[in-house]
Amino acid sequence: MSNDMVKKASSFEILNHWVLAVSFFVLTISGYAFLFHLEQVGSVFGGFNQMKVIHNWAGVVFGVSLFFTIFHYLPVSLKFTADDFAWIGKAGGYLSKKAAVPPQDELNAGQKLYYLVVLISGIVISASGIVIWLRPMAADINRWVLISHLLHNISFDLMVIAIPAHMYLATLANPGTFRIMVYGTVPLAWAKKRHAKWVQRMGF
Repeated sequence: MSNDMVKKASSFEILNHWVLAVSFFVLTISGYAFLFHLEQVGSVFGGFNQMKVIHNWAGVVFGVSLFFTIFHYLPVSLKFTADDFAWIGKAGGYLSKKAAVPPQDELNAGQKLYYLVVLISGIVISASGIVIWLRPMAADINRWVLISHLLHNISFDLMVIAIPAHMYLATLANPGTFRIMVYGTVPLAWAKKRHAKWVQRMGF
């Protein structure tokens, strides 16, 4: 690592991020095809039966990948400080260039909230997906299958709002952020501006 670059993500975090992203897009495309019965999309997967198999196992990959994020991101995301609440109050400075944004840690307050939304939605969508996949046929279980469909769709809606917003904020809105998930490093000056507390704690 050169003197003006700092490590922001490990190789495993980068790999897991891409596994999570790819599995999400496979699930999104196939999920929309099921919801709206899109024959052309189904044919790309080899038919609806084959698409169901792919969707189910992509869901397993997504769930496992999401589980691995817990060890690093959850402890960070649960620690909200006065600076985090002040950051939220000023919308991270996105609404005004004159806003003085409080110093942030390894994740800013917006990233913490985003992760918690994705984690909770991901757990709900994975759990409900398993119920739908196993689909018990006993009469007293059918109610839970219907509830699972409802929770599955609500969680899906939350994620298709949150993740595109995350993609925009990680690219166009914040140039330099995307390289974290490619190289794992960021310029030290960039890190000091956006994650001053983390940089100070790491001793840079």
